[in-house]
Amino acid sequence: MAYLKLYRSKLRNNHQVLSDWFAGNGIEWGVVTKLLCGNKTFLQELVHLGVREMHDTRISNLRAIKSIAPDVQTVYIKPPAKRSLASVVRYADVSFNTDLSTIRGLSAEAVKQERHHKVIIMVEMGDLREGVMGEHLTDFYAQVFQLPGIEIIGLGTNLNCLNGIMPSADKLIQLSLYKQLIEARFGRVIPWVSGGTTVTVPLLLNKELPKGVNHFRIGEALFFGADLFTGGVLPGMEPDVFELFAEVIELYEKPVVPTGVQMENPSGHKPEFDDADRDKTSYRAIIDVGLLDVQPRFLIPEDERLTASRPVRTCSSLTSVPARTTTRSATRSPST
Repeated sequence: MAYLKLYRSKLRNNHQVLSDWFAGNGIEWGVVTKLLCGNKTFLQELVHLGVREMHDTRISNLRAIKSIAPDVQTVYIKPPAKRSLASVVRYADVSFNTDLSTIRGLSAEAVKQERHHKVIIMVEMGDLREGVMGEHLTDFYAQVFQLPGIEIIGLGTNLNCLNGIMPSADKLIQLSLYKQLIEARFGRVIPWVSGGTTVTVPLLLNKELPKGVNHFRIGEALFFGADLFTGGVLPGMEPDVFELFAEVIELYEKPVVPTGVQMENPSGHKPEFDDADRDKTSYRAIIDVGLLDVQPRFLIPEDERLTASRPVRTCSSLTSVPARTTTRSATRSPST
């Protein structure tokens, strides 16, 4: 059976490097844990590192975090669905929000549960994912400030999440200016400008990050050492905190090019083949992991002679000469 191995020493190294960078610039940060899928063994490793803030997109994962570390601040990092408001207030200390009626629902739930719920209001900065438009921000805050049980602790943004719009000093300066505008207009202090994710780390290292940005949410840099500007690895970081081990369940020499009438496969793809390979063969290993488990483009075979072909339904295949079946995770994790 396929399994995933986490290397504590590499995780510890990446966490220490990030902690040093952020502490040296007066930045608070939390770990995006959605990659761990609520696995308590892996979550416990973060607790051992001293992580005090964890972010996730699934309430079930936040519930798992609270069950092993009740004092960790949990952050729900997508706009809550209205049917989930009770669970969001119960398991998330903080949530990202963009809709006034949703925050009103969170307020009602917070009062009902006798809890205090914190919110970060997301601002649209060009990538066109979630976020309040800048021209509506003042009126939006005016109404949220009146809601019981709700505390606004920050404003934030998501970049490079939908349309690939990259963070820049100009965009993050604008985000910081929105904070100053709201504070001046309402006489309130908003602690965080949460403009930082893994894709923003290079701006910090290049001293291009505006000083107003003081909060980061980090996943890929911690687990993969990823530099999303270059596609490489951040300085001093380990790229292979995780290693996937899979069992070879079939190994045969087969033609490189299939025969017969070709249509799309069950995954909706129609693979292309080079006619020059029509008479060639290779060894093809079928392993016990597939599309339901992992995206093959995020896997790097341990043996450089191997290539990973697209899996059909539930089994992946590795093409080329027989070799070790271990693979290691690539620097890009499945979606933030």
